[in-house]
Amino acid sequence: MPKTLITILIAFFTSFKTEVPDSKRASDVRLKLWPKLQKRLTDGGFNSKSELYLRIIKQTDQLEIWAKKGNRFEFFKGYNICYYSGGLGTKTKVGDNKSPEGFYTIGAGQLHPTSQYHLAVNIGYPNQLEKQKGYTGSAIMIHGNCASIGCYAMTDDGIDEIYTLLYKAFTSGQQKINLEIYPFKMDNQHLKDFASSPYTAFWKTLKPAYDKFEKDHLPASISVINGQYAAR
Repeated sequence: MPKTLITILIAFFTSFKTEVPDSKRASDVRLKLWPKLQKRLTDGGFNSKSELYLRIIKQTDQLEIWAKKGNRFEFFKGYNICYYSGGLGTKTKVGDNKSPEGFYTIGAGQLHPTSQYHLAVNIGYPNQLEKQKGYTGSAIMIHGNCASIGCYAMTDDGIDEIYTLLYKAFTSGQQKINLEIYPFKMDNQHLKDFASSPYTAFWKTLKPAYDKFEKDHLPASISVINGQYAAR
């Protein structure tokens, strides 16, 4: 292939490269933390360019980061959620003070490196299902400062690591990162324990995706059918 054509093709595909938002604050954090995180990934048998998957379990106050190892995701690290509001049950409208539950995707443009809450990541609420149902609200984040209403607030140290890992995943080529948010571990016993909740019918629609990930360590493909999540 002629050298000029190769140059043109490189320039063409480079023009589609996703820009990842950055700031001095985020850059300073990255310079400090990335060598340690990279070593932890390597020591755990992960590639430092591994794809990521995120899962939140409200009841245990945990945000989990899983990284790709081979053809499946393996647990990398968990972070304590400092605060979320409204208890169990998903957000449906502005002012209900609740934090969302369901299935979301995070793209590079959802990183907020100059947030007033230190660093932040927009989770993508409302998603397709929530828009169909007419749910209201916006700017629902995972962020620092350990205080919030409707978002998932982390310590600044926690969001520093989470943000750095997501930034590196995007700059390594990952286009979208799956985020799944559950009220609790979606086993039969927990569903039985919370059977009297008005959210039970909704929670049952989350369980197939939870079960698939527990079995295969791969996120389910989520669609919306007849106003409900469908996982496969």
